Formats: sequence, C-alpha cells, structure tokens
Amino acid sequence: MAATEIARQVGEGCRTVPLSGHVGFDSLPDQLVNKSVSHGFCFNILCVGETGLGKSTLMDTLFNTKFEGEPASHSQPGVQLKSSTYDLQESNVHLKLTIVSTVGFGDQINKEDSYKSIVEFIDAQFESYLQEELKIKRVLHNYHDSRIHACLYFIAPTGHSLKSLDLVTMKKLDSKAHLPFAVIGSTEEIKIGNKMMKARQYPWGTVQVENEAHCDFVKLREMLIRVNMEDLREQTHTRHYELYRRCKLEEMGFKDTDPDSKPFSLQETYEAKRNEFLGELQKKEEEMRQMFVQRVKEKEAELKEAEKELHEKFDRLKKLHQDEKKKVEDKKKSLDDEVNAFKQRKTAAELLQSQAQQAGGSQTLKRDKERKNSGFL
Repeated sequence: MAATEIARQVGEGCRTVPLSGHVGFDSLPDQLVNKSVSHGFCFNILCVGETGLGKSTLMDTLFNTKFEGEPASHSQPGVQLKSSTYDLQESNVHLKLTIVSTVGFGDQINKEDSYKSIVEFIDAQFESYLQEELKIKRVLHNYHDSRIHACLYFIAPTGHSLKSLDLVTMKKLDSKAHLPFAVIGSTEEIKIGNKMMKARQYPWGTVQVENEAHCDFVKLREMLIRVNMEDLREQTHTRHYELYRRCKLEEMGFKDTDPDSKPFSLQETYEAKRNEFLGELQKKEEEMRQMFVQRVKEKEAELKEAEKELHEKFDRLKKLHQDEKKKVEDKKKSLDDEVNAFKQRKTAAELLQSQAQQAGGSQTLKRDKERKNSGFL
C-alpha cells in the first residue's frame, strides 16, 4: 500500500478523545521556547541603497547600538556585498545579526548591471543552504544560515520621481520586499521639552525619530523586529527558499509525480539521472575520442607534408651543393692548368736565360784571350 494512501486512511480515522487527567504535553510550547532561547536566533538584513542615504545610521537606530565597521572604499569597478555579523543579547535572548551592505551601489557611471550582484548574492545564500541540505551528513542545527530575511531598499528623499536605477532594482527584488516606509534614523539625543529624544535638528525644525507624526520609524521597527521578525524568518524558509529549492530540483530532473500522476521514487529518479549522465558522459567521451583521432590524423598529414617539403628542400640543396662543387673543381682544374703552364713557361725562360748567359760568357773569354795575344805581339 502506498504511503500517501496509508496517511489518508490514518487522517480519516483520527478521533478526538477526552483526557481523564493531566498528561503534560501542554508544556510543549514552553519546551519550544526554552529550546529556541538556548539555541539562539539569527536574523539577516540586506541594506540596498546609494552612498550617503543613512543605511548605517538606521541600523544603529533600529537596534539601539553602534555597529563598528571599517569604512568601505567606493572606487570598486562594480557593486560589492559586504557582510558583518554581530552577537546581540536582550534579556536572555541571543540574536546573531548579519547586516549586508551594498558597497559601491550607484557609484558607477554605467548602472545597468548594479542589481545583478544583489540578486546573485541572495540566490547564492539559498544555494549554500540547499547544498548543505542535500548532503548525506547534514549539520543544519549548527549551520550558519545566511539567507536574507529582510531587504531594506533606501531611496533618496529628493521629492522627485524615482531614478531608473531604483525602478530596475526594486523590480528585480519585487518577489523579496514590499512595503514602503519614510523613516529617519539618528543616534543623537536632543532635549525636547523635559525629555531627551532621538531626533535630527534641521534649520527648519526638529524631526523626532520615534514620533509617528514625523516619520515611520516606529512602524518599521514594530514590523521588522518586535512583531514580524520570526514571520520574516519563516517566510524566508517556507516561501522564498522553498521556491528556489523547487526550481533547482526541477532543473536537476526531480519531480513529485510522473506523467501518470504516480509518486516518483527518489531512487528511480536518481538512477534515471545517473544513467542519463553516464550516457551523456560516454557520448562526450566518444566525441572527444573522435576529435582526438581526427586531430591526430590532421597532425600526421601536416607532419608528412612537412617531411615531404623537407626532403624536397634537402634534394634541392644537395643538387645545388653538387653543382657548386663541380664548379669549384672545374675552376681548380683550370687554375692548376694555368699554374702548370706558367711553370713550364718559367722553366723555359730560365733555361733560355741560362743558355744566353753561358753563351755570353764564352764570347767574353774569347775576346780577352785575343787581346792578350795581340799585346804580346
């Protein structure tokens, strides 16, 4: 029998019976309160707005404290989201408060994409919680829940129409914040009558922070902290996170029912997705193998063509070398012939010169002898 059918029958068969005495489960609300108080609470606020609109001052005023923080640089190329977490205690209740500020929002010349970092940050916190929830070994009771519970969007009180940046950003955040408030924050106290009150002094008068006739600060504080803080936490989990979780799981292929309206088995869905993934993986491996083989063939063809060109170049160089060698040998032979001919002419000239010298010497001796003979006579 299916689990849903059993649950339906159990629900239909449930009867209300009276108790004959005190049992004790009426203390369950007290047990929940004690458990919650001992565990503590967390609350995450995202403050969106341009520089100088009083975001930090409003946070200080809301929680009646001074949140110390390092001044942020406003020279970044884009919007940077900075988270600061504080441990607060009121009576015996501990609150882990995280304030996320949008550093550099509205400081860029091109503001078209300013909202993207904010939306991506909100979704990233949902994704982190979903990844922790999908783990086999979960530690959600100790997990630092960074999901945004409330988003406060600050608008400059210019009295003119909204800026295009405000319109675009609030439209993108429409599913995550809804009510408008005109508030003033201040940590300074001014004496009004006989009382010291938080207020702002202007040339035209004094604006009291907690005077509902002057601004909506009290309504915002009541709505955000004193009345609806737990509702906001619950709405974040049961509505916004569940919507994100459902969309993500549907993208992953998980559904509650099949086309025949029968409940899906998680194991069957997992096996189907696993087989689909393995099939896609094998397909990609085959495509990569084919691509590798094709590239190897192309590379082999390139190498063969390069080898062919190299052989042709080698043959041309070899022939050129042989031709040059033959020319050098022919030139050498010609030079050798010229040298031999020169030597032969030189030898012949030297022989003629020697013969001429010998003949001249003989004639000189003959003349000397004749002179001597004629002298004796």
